[in-house]
Amino acid sequence: MKVLAVDTSANVATAAVVEDDVLLGEYILNHKKTHSQKIMVMIEELMRDLELTVGDIDLFAVANGPGSFTGLRIGVATMKALAHSVNKPIVGISPLAGMAYNLPYAEHIIVPIMDARKNRVYTASYIWDEGFKELTEPEAITIEECIADCGEYLDTIFVGDGAVAHKEYIKEKLGEHAIFAPQTALMQRASSIAALAIIKAKRGEAMSYLELKPVYLRKSQAERELEEREKRKGEE
Repeated sequence: MKVLAVDTSANVATAAVVEDDVLLGEYILNHKKTHSQKIMVMIEELMRDLELTVGDIDLFAVANGPGSFTGLRIGVATMKALAHSVNKPIVGISPLAGMAYNLPYAEHIIVPIMDARKNRVYTASYIWDEGFKELTEPEAITIEECIADCGEYLDTIFVGDGAVAHKEYIKEKLGEHAIFAPQTALMQRASSIAALAIIKAKRGEAMSYLELKPVYLRKSQAERELEEREKRKGEE
């Protein structure tokens, strides 16, 4: 099974092709958030280097949230269009799960943290225990709530741009119990999205491009600002 996967949920843009258990190629770019300009170029170059066409892909995979609203829309729209063009199934994967999967067979709980601005983060928790398992579902909370949930006495591995942004706070609260992933595993990787997509596909959880939607978890800034304006009008 050949899988084409992308993740544009944050600053990183990444694309990969995996065939069963073999990574054939992966591009990762962590430079500005210009995904609308670069993701299709990355896919085209990757496919050309691997001498593949879109018709050779059996399954499409995309990080469908949570994350940057614009980034998610770009990634999901791109992969839905490709899946539609060749009538192949698609799978949506949480970028939080993808980052946790970057650390295979880790001994400790893994907590990915994505920066959601204004002191809020997207987070969840995962563990390797006879396989890769989700402990808590993705949620949008404050960094204080996130770290409080981690406790004070369990070693925890942190990944993601939120872990970088709040590193000093995490170290202050958890001390030596806070472990930070190395830079090779710290951010999004499309190969991990592909690996998780294969697992879901084998469980019969692949879907039509018509069914896949972004997972936002919270309202966009524009929606929140509109609600605030409407609230102020009602109070006048």
